[in-house]
Amino acid sequence: MEILRKKLFALLLLVATVTSVFSQTNQEALETAFEQSYAYEKNGAFSEAMDPLKKVYNESSYEINLRLGWLNYNAGLFDESIIFYSNAQKLKPYAEESRFGLILPLAALGRWEEVIEQYNKILEVNANNTVAMYRLGLVYYGRKDYNKAYPLFKKVVDLYPFGYDGLLMLGWTSYFLGNYNQAKVLFNKVKLYSPNDASANEGLLLIK
Repeated sequence: MEILRKKLFALLLLVATVTSVFSQTNQEALETAFEQSYAYEKNGAFSEAMDPLKKVYNESSYEINLRLGWLNYNAGLFDESIIFYSNAQKLKPYAEESRFGLILPLAALGRWEEVIEQYNKILEVNANNTVAMYRLGLVYYGRKDYNKAYPLFKKVVDLYPFGYDGLLMLGWTSYFLGNYNQAKVLFNKVKLYSPNDASANEGLLLIK
């Protein structure tokens, strides 16, 4: 019995050692792949930057999928980018960075309903994400859907009362909704942040 116990212990020790060596080797391979990928990207070689990662690709790796999504987007391969960003999003459902990444190729392809869906999903998890609120507001503003843009920009301003972008867009949205007094107040606040701001001055001239 004692001999059997010693053999079992030796076997477990061997397995643990092999596993540790394998993990270390795998980590080194991943680090090398990412390092090479960054070097190619630095020179604008986005397609080449994918190659080291493809050699160590693991579908369960959030980090590799996220980076391949980014590289494919920059290489103009939007459909492929969507696939990798979607893989990353499925692996980490609550992650915001993968959804923000996914929005890039979707927007490039003009798939605006899906862009809106992704922003809304980000806001479902993080209701005070001002980046998502602001950018979703821009989508609605670009569509001239000022009634939907207004509450988004307003909340941005509520959270950042002296933030340039939020104040300016809330000012213009208020103007197009016919809320001229509010628009005037907002444009004047913009000018405190950015004296002689061209866009704010334009809005004030239109109100006069």
